[in-house]
Amino acid sequence: MTQKLKFGNGTWATKKGSTLAYNDENDRYKPLPFTTTRDSIATRVNKEGLIEVVGNDVPRIDYTDSEDGALLLEPSATNLVTYSEDFSNGYWIKTEATVTLNTTTSPDGSLNASKLTPSTINSNHKIASGNVSIVSSLTSYWFVKSNGYSKVSLREDAAVGKYASFDLSQGIVLDSSTSSKIEDYGNGWFRIELNDDLTNVTARNSLYVLPDSYISGSPNLVNWSADGTSSIFIWGAQSEEGSYATSYIPTNGSTVTRQADTASGAGNDVVFNDSEGVLFAEVSRIADSTYKRITISSGSYHNSIVLDFHNSNSLISRVYVSGSQVTEMTATGLNIEGINKIAFKYKHNDFSLWANGIEVGASSSGAIPTGLTGASFDLGGDQPFYGKTKELGYYDTALTDAELEYMTSYRSLNELVTELNLNKL
Repeated sequence: MTQKLKFGNGTWATKKGSTLAYNDENDRYKPLPFTTTRDSIATRVNKEGLIEVVGNDVPRIDYTDSEDGALLLEPSATNLVTYSEDFSNGYWIKTEATVTLNTTTSPDGSLNASKLTPSTINSNHKIASGNVSIVSSLTSYWFVKSNGYSKVSLREDAAVGKYASFDLSQGIVLDSSTSSKIEDYGNGWFRIELNDDLTNVTARNSLYVLPDSYISGSPNLVNWSADGTSSIFIWGAQSEEGSYATSYIPTNGSTVTRQADTASGAGNDVVFNDSEGVLFAEVSRIADSTYKRITISSGSYHNSIVLDFHNSNSLISRVYVSGSQVTEMTATGLNIEGINKIAFKYKHNDFSLWANGIEVGASSSGAIPTGLTGASFDLGGDQPFYGKTKELGYYDTALTDAELEYMTSYRSLNELVTELNLNKL
């Protein structure tokens, strides 16, 4: 199974404006770069597990979920919190709680995380952002770490009051009135997240410190007296419009926008076979309902092979010849936000779609496209793929069913559970 296009799988070569794929035919590597763009800085989790800032147009290989890394592609997003790390600033409203700056190492490896200490007054204890204006949906998150107290809550205080509470000692969601999540960032740090479907409102991102006795209930109604010494550590607050969280965007005095990533154009007409082949992808996509596409094509959809990640649980494979769709197959029941192994085989009157070791579709009728010249994380510049790519591969022959099954299978139960997020709460 010689790969004519080999991208990722733990081997990465990046520079500003470019990410290399390879051709390993005859055991000789030939660089086949993706053109990558992003007109802003952005962050990633590096090999050391630390959040770091990278410059404009620098591709992001992210190690949040895998020691092998994954290419991270995201849409544009804006952190509406104007002081994401300086919690002493008057932008932040403290209620019976004090902030001490630069008290411990944050998830970026610097001594710049703050300590939030609740007072001994019988009250609720919180820190709240300034108001932000939302057209549709709000996602907020913080990086937090226990320092005596281990229970906290995120609440949208200004509008409808949705909340989620978390136990940092166990890394779990305690209770929630809306969609929420907790993720382990190492060294005791967790990213806690709250999603709220809001429309044309003024919202506020609030973080409550809760007593150890807390089990459930609205955090704004919990009044208690702290010991005046125990605290939590805080860093990296973010509120963004949308129904899911994106990578951290640091701010210091104003909102900041991270521009969208693109990656396109790897390969040439020598790499791709107009007669037969296999497109393989080991990827996860972001959590929205719009089409996200990975393709090999002639430069437009008119002659193309498309992997179409449609919603939270389905994938559609399509083939277009001279602008007309000639075949379509669908894989359902997937967790698209987890890492899935997908392979699509094409040959005249011989098509099949495989997902996670199972053939989910086949067709014995249809022509094949001509003039294939490049692989892209979009479809002729439209419907860009946003998510994480561990590996992308192209084979210039129609592989056997046994080869396709092996290629898309997980090697162990542990790998299956981890990659598909089956162990996530």
